[in-house]
Amino acid sequence: MASAFEYAPAPESRSVVDIAPSYGLFIDGEFVEAADGKVFKTVSPATEEVLSEVAQAGAEDVDRAVKAARKAFEKWSALPGSERAKYLFRIARIIQERSRELAVLETLDNGKPIKETRDADLPLVAAHFFYYAGWADKLDHAGYGANPRPLGVAGQVIPWNFPLLMLAWKIAPALATGNTVVLKPAETTPLSALFFADICRQAGLPKGVVNILPGYGETGAALVGHPDVNKVAFTGSTAVGKQIARTVAGTDKKVTLELGGKGANIVFDDAPIDQAVEGIVNGIFFNQGQVCCAGSRLLVQESIQDELLDSLKRRLSTLRLGDPLDKNTDIGAINSSEQLARITSLVEQGEAEGAERWTAACEIPSAGYWFAPTLFTNVTQAHRIARDEIFGPVLSVLSFRTPDEAVAKANNSQYGLSAGIWTEKGSRILAVANKLRAGVVWANTFNKFDPTSPFGGYKESGFGREGGRHGLEAYLDV
Repeated sequence: MASAFEYAPAPESRSVVDIAPSYGLFIDGEFVEAADGKVFKTVSPATEEVLSEVAQAGAEDVDRAVKAARKAFEKWSALPGSERAKYLFRIARIIQERSRELAVLETLDNGKPIKETRDADLPLVAAHFFYYAGWADKLDHAGYGANPRPLGVAGQVIPWNFPLLMLAWKIAPALATGNTVVLKPAETTPLSALFFADICRQAGLPKGVVNILPGYGETGAALVGHPDVNKVAFTGSTAVGKQIARTVAGTDKKVTLELGGKGANIVFDDAPIDQAVEGIVNGIFFNQGQVCCAGSRLLVQESIQDELLDSLKRRLSTLRLGDPLDKNTDIGAINSSEQLARITSLVEQGEAEGAERWTAACEIPSAGYWFAPTLFTNVTQAHRIARDEIFGPVLSVLSFRTPDEAVAKANNSQYGLSAGIWTEKGSRILAVANKLRAGVVWANTFNKFDPTSPFGGYKESGFGREGGRHGLEAYLDV
C-alpha cells in the first residue's frame, strides 16, 4: 500500500522548448560567432546530457560588445522615459507569454525543480521588468534630484543559481534608467540569457542596448576591466568579488557587489513549530541550498531544540529528490560536478571535525549531480561548516539560551546578507532585527522576494542594493 507521500510521476513536457544545437554571442542585435571560434558545451545537471554548444566570448568579443553598447547608448539614453518603459513592458509581457518555455529551459540547464522555476523564478522575472518599467518615466521623483542621468555602459556578471532572475535584477533597472548593457551569464547556465536575447529582438529593442556574452571567468574579467565600462554589477562568490574590487580600484566605475552569505535562521521557544519547520526547509533546501541568502545556520532556543529537530527530520524525510522536470520533485540536481565536489568536501570536513551528520534517506539517481538533504548537530561556531558558505542542501544547527546570545552568534560571521526570526512576539522581532547585521531580515518567513524591496549585504556579502527604488541609484549619476 502506497504511503501518503508516494506520487505517480508528473513530468513537465520538454516539447515546449526548442534548444538549438549551437548558439552564438549576442552582439549589436545579432547572434555571431566568437572572434577566435572558441565554443563550450552546456549540460543538464540532472542527466549530464549535452544540451547545446555555445560560443565562448574572448577579449575581442568583449570590446565589440562594449562598442555596440556605447553606440546604442546615445539614442537609448536620449529617449523619453515613457518610451523606454514601453520596451520594458513589452519584454515583461513576452516573458509571461513564454514563461512555460523559459521555466522548462531553466530547469534543464540549471537542475532546479520545475515547480520552482515555474512558480517562483519566472513570475519574479516578469515582475522586475514590470516594476522598473513603471520607474522609467518617474526618475525625477525617485529621490535622487531632478533629471538624474544614466551612467553609460553597464558590465554585468551573473551567477548560475538564478540565471534568468539575476538577469532581470540587473538588466531591468539598467534599461529603465537609460543605460545599455553587456551581460555575461555563468558558463554552466548560458541558455536562458541567450533566449532572453531572442526576447529582446521579439520586443523590438534597439540593437546594441543589450548584449549577451557567454564565457568563463576570463570573459567576466575582460568585461569588468574594460576601460569603456561605466558600471559593474556582479553577483557571485566573495573571492571573485574581491578580485573585481581590486580591478576597479582607482577607476571611476560605479560598482555593486552581491556576494556570499551564511544566513542565520533564529527560532525562539514561542515560535509555532510546524510553521518554523516549513520556513527552515524553505530557507535552506529551496534550490538545493544554492542560494546566497540561504538560512544555512539554524539557531534554535535550547528548550525546544529536541522537539524542533524531531519535527524537522520527519519533514525532511518526506522531501522528494529526483527528476527536476517532475512537478512533484522538491530537491533537484546540484548545478555542476565542481559544486557537488565542494559540497561533499565540506560535509566530510564537518564530520571529521566532530559534528553529527544526519541525512534524509532517499534514492540517488545513477546519472547527474545529486546531494541528499543533510543537517548537522553538535555544531560549534569554530566548525568550518558553521563559517563557510557550503552552497548546498546542508544545514548546521546551533543552540542558544537568550536573545542576546542568539544575536551574538548570528552576527559572528564574515558575511551579512540575510537572517530569519521566528517568534510570536512582535516586540522581539523588532528588537532582534535591529541588532542583526544583515541586509535583509525575514520575520516568520524566509526567502520572500519582491521587486519593490531592496536586497544586498554587509561585510563580505558585498555592498550596494538591488531591487526597489534603491536599485535605481546604482545606475544613475546622482
